[in-house]
Amino acid sequence: MVIRPLRTAARRRSMLAVLLAGQAMASIDASIVSVAAQTIRHGLQATDAEIQLVVSGYLLTTGVLFVTCARIGEVIGHRRAFLTGLGWFTAASLLCGISVNPAMLIVSRIAQAVGAALLTPQVFSLIHLQWAGAQRRRAIGLYSMVLALGVALGQICGGLVAGSDLLGLSWRPVFLINVPIGVVVLAFGLRRLPGSPGGVEPKRLDLAGVGLLTAAMTAITLPLIFGGSQSWPTWTWLMLASGGLLLGIFGRYEARARQPVLDLAALKRRDLQFGLVACCIVMGCYTVFLLTLTLHLQSYLGYTPLQAGLAFIPYTIGFGVVSLSWSACPRRVRGALPIAGPLVYATGMFVLVLVSREEWNPLGCTALLLTAGAGHAAGYSPLIAQVTSRVEPELASAVSALNSTGPVLAEVVAVAGLGSLYFAAPTSADGLLRLAVAITALLVVAAVCATLAILVHTRRDTRHPSWAMSTKRE
Repeated sequence: MVIRPLRTAARRRSMLAVLLAGQAMASIDASIVSVAAQTIRHGLQATDAEIQLVVSGYLLTTGVLFVTCARIGEVIGHRRAFLTGLGWFTAASLLCGISVNPAMLIVSRIAQAVGAALLTPQVFSLIHLQWAGAQRRRAIGLYSMVLALGVALGQICGGLVAGSDLLGLSWRPVFLINVPIGVVVLAFGLRRLPGSPGGVEPKRLDLAGVGLLTAAMTAITLPLIFGGSQSWPTWTWLMLASGGLLLGIFGRYEARARQPVLDLAALKRRDLQFGLVACCIVMGCYTVFLLTLTLHLQSYLGYTPLQAGLAFIPYTIGFGVVSLSWSACPRRVRGALPIAGPLVYATGMFVLVLVSREEWNPLGCTALLLTAGAGHAAGYSPLIAQVTSRVEPELASAVSALNSTGPVLAEVVAVAGLGSLYFAAPTSADGLLRLAVAITALLVVAAVCATLAILVHTRRDTRHPSWAMSTKRE
């Protein structure tokens, strides 16, 4: 009588491990190349423009395709979509690693991003559909940790690979390491991931909606990624305006579509709106801060890529500890974490900038990085778990798409907008201080949005006593 529950628990743990491993591969590869970019450029004799396409093409492709790929998961089944994306990602990683010229690497890198875009939305959807209550909170906490830490881990792994020249292969292990890992995860996924339930009404992919959304997202993300390096020429503003127009047309079309690519009903919940805005602000600030601090360490303080990557280990520890432990906190504490998190994050980040602008003190900076990482986790994982806890199963894919696309767009906007504050400053130290002030202000806004999200969510529980009782039992 005891064996069946234990088998179920063991199966769910292994299933979660498969999902998180796939997510980790996709998240880490979003940033791992940026640290190894110079090594790649010298190895392939690539131009600056080609290296920019290698680095930014991944982000552009995933940002454009996340919503469509989340819908594909509903059409063909989340299990099949995840495994197909993982296999595609692994094969493309091999092509990246054996590339003989910049053109081959760029095409392979974009293909890799297609695989990442297909597998990533399925992770949240499967977690939402397969777990409930306290188990779902823990699973989402781990998922959020992998999603956010992927950027920092990419920096660390990129620095390690670029600085160690594994087997004399220079930059190639940055991509080749995905191949054995991907094969193992794929083998376990074939055995552990559940199939789609029977008796479900078949769904189709609305190609007109896909076309509108793809055109809109491309028109928005392309100028944001490449406009800053070209001093924002006229074409960037025209594309942004056309992207906004196309997005509006897409919204009107989706509101009348029988089987929309993105179910807009997911956006009607105010707590989810405020929660996603808060999470997007936190992730955008995090990405641009990580990027500029890495540049500061290398260009201003003389760190090597390996040293710059290792400097972020305390941040990952602080983030990881809170991500793993917050779900065990009392319910009242869990409710306060999303509000306190951005404020703690802002404090740790701002003080870190003040003390490290001219000199990096390992002891003091370690403590501040731990604090910032802990604040980041407190402001991200608990809020995502709380505002998505009552999402209906039929809206899981739409919420997954929003949760995947929103942070990517926030990262692109933050690098394009806030990054300009850093690059326009006379020195790296001055730019870092300007950026810290702007990030602090935005994190205060994130704390306000988190407060509103929690208030609205609590009001919903009050109107639905059965929800509140189930939450207490969890």
